[in-house]
Amino acid sequence: MRKSKGDCLQPGRGVTAIYLLPSLLVYLLVFILPVVLIIIMSFFKFSSIKSFTFVGLANYKNLLSDPNVFLALKNNIFLVLVCLVGQLGIAFLLACMLNSKRVKGGGVYRTIIYFPVTLSAVVIGYVWQFIYDYNYGLITYFMNAVGYGDAVTPLLAQVDYVMWYVCIPMIWQYVGFHLVIMLSAMTAIDKEILEVSEIDGCNSIQKARYIIMPLIKPTLIICVFLCISANMKAFDHIMTLTNGGPGYASNVLALYAYNVSFQQFNMGYGSAVSVFILVVTAVLFVISRVPAMVSRRREQHGKN
Repeated sequence: MRKSKGDCLQPGRGVTAIYLLPSLLVYLLVFILPVVLIIIMSFFKFSSIKSFTFVGLANYKNLLSDPNVFLALKNNIFLVLVCLVGQLGIAFLLACMLNSKRVKGGGVYRTIIYFPVTLSAVVIGYVWQFIYDYNYGLITYFMNAVGYGDAVTPLLAQVDYVMWYVCIPMIWQYVGFHLVIMLSAMTAIDKEILEVSEIDGCNSIQKARYIIMPLIKPTLIICVFLCISANMKAFDHIMTLTNGGPGYASNVLALYAYNVSFQQFNMGYGSAVSVFILVVTAVLFVISRVPAMVSRRREQHGKN
């Protein structure tokens, strides 16, 4: 049977595999192999290649009895919850506003909001460290300018509120990232659907809640996954802002794993903490999918 012209233009499976092979090798070497090595290393106690001792589950037993691990986990969960509301909530509101016909120059606003995403997290940390600085920071300057200099306090030294101050620059930087993703999903919505809803008398809040949100639900789920992943491995912002202080008040799992591995030279235990981060992140992914699974089952029961 003679092949059509369209079939001749399509590459075979062998050619496709050859094209994909370099990317697959890079992925295996950069992502998969390090994960496998860390899992293996978590069963050993070592500070260098010369000192390498198999200890089985001893590192994980120490992890489960380490109060610093659970304090760091608490801070990570706090980061995830606050940033889910802050990053995704603000991004969704801004996306709805910029997607409106009433807003002129939406591209300019989108670029300005997205700009912090292009900066390094280390740069963001140092910039906000300057803003929070007790002696020369911008907050101190404005408080003195309005006559409330006596109310100035070292913000990053407050044990009870330091995690809130850490969350602010992280929300500020990544709102634009989620904004662009949500806007791309909103532009794919049929404009006639939105016009019909306006004719039916829907206000902006009702349109966002009952029309836009359900239609971009898959995109919102992706944003939730990205937010959870980013905040479970948060490192740069906290290291530059507080380095986990005061004390361990702002310590997180990634920073704790780094300090244990490269400052205390206990790389086996640091690898166990890294594996713990991976497990907790996977559990949070599953938990975040529960509401969608429940609603899907309800819809299926309703149809039946």
